[in-house]
Amino acid sequence: MKVKLDHTVALTAQCPDGKKKLELFDSAITGFTLECRSTGGKTYYLRYDWEGRQKQYKIGRYEDITFATAKKIAQRLRSEVTVGKDPSAAKAAAKMVPLYCELSAMHLADAELHQRSYSTTEMYVRRHIIPKWGKVRLTDIDGRAVAHWLAAKRDEGLAPATVIKIKAIFGRSFELGMRWGIAGCDKNPVRGVQSKPLNNARERFLTTEEAKRLLAAAAKSRNPQLASVVGLLLLTGMRVSELLSTRWENVKVDRRSLYIPTSKTGRSRHVPLAQAAVDIIERLPRAEGAVFLFPSPKDPEKHLTTIKHGWQTARDTADLPGLRIHDLRHSAASFMVNSGVDLFAVGKVLGHANVASSARYSHLANDTLLAAVEAGAAKQAQSA
Repeated sequence: MKVKLDHTVALTAQCPDGKKKLELFDSAITGFTLECRSTGGKTYYLRYDWEGRQKQYKIGRYEDITFATAKKIAQRLRSEVTVGKDPSAAKAAAKMVPLYCELSAMHLADAELHQRSYSTTEMYVRRHIIPKWGKVRLTDIDGRAVAHWLAAKRDEGLAPATVIKIKAIFGRSFELGMRWGIAGCDKNPVRGVQSKPLNNARERFLTTEEAKRLLAAAAKSRNPQLASVVGLLLLTGMRVSELLSTRWENVKVDRRSLYIPTSKTGRSRHVPLAQAAVDIIERLPRAEGAVFLFPSPKDPEKHLTTIKHGWQTARDTADLPGLRIHDLRHSAASFMVNSGVDLFAVGKVLGHANVASSARYSHLANDTLLAAVEAGAAKQAQSA
């Protein structure tokens, strides 16, 4: 039935008794239709001919959309048909765009294959990103909304470094999607979002006296491996995860060298061993067939994964509140720098990927530099 559709007609239209549905075609906009069903439901459509067959585009249910809005959409869709565009094809293409939860599943599957820190990535995606964006189509995620969301995360009290990590993981999803040709990933909505400058550096360096106190406290620990771990960390500057996972086969005492196959930077490296470090290693108990320098007490075929409880007790006993295990790496660097070792050599020992990472220790050379100028002044005084 053809009528001039308006708000009143749409409101009062009912399907006649004995029929399954009634279709009202607008006399003004070709193809604009209101379908009234015997169940009481009503839906707006645009019907149109496309390449010799009739197609329809669902505009929306009567109870979900106003007549004025439905009419505007019908006019726009009719214009698209007139200029040779198929509205249904565009709608189908939009439905082909995945939800973020689908992209994140692909991202995590890839991360599990390649990332050493997969569990961290999975946690950030599950706790922070999925609750907000999981059910959103990729094309509906825009940079402005992402920026507001990250700002809200900061306002929730999350550490700036945590927010930056969330942003990086979210952006990585789109970068991978682009590489894989996933629909909706032609642009990365996270890339243009600016982050506040982050100064997350926390430098804590032990003095010689503090290092002695810590070693003495570690020697009294209930953990028989703690003193050796702490001593080697101070002497080598290794990361604790690198040391705890060291295999006997990678230690060459005769060459005074320890090999790290894979580090945080993704590169292997050889760590030179001072004689004091060699002495500690030679004193380590080594059962027949032992694989690791520091085996797990529960399973000798696995390595020790944490020294947290013994560390906290020893730290507190030594009256060094707030000292982190990672600070021993900084302290090892400070001892080398203040002994006159140049930053390039320190960086090589620590396995830094670039010179900038070593430059953070440049100010530590002050003691050495003061000794140099004092020596120069003394020489001048003698010749005066």
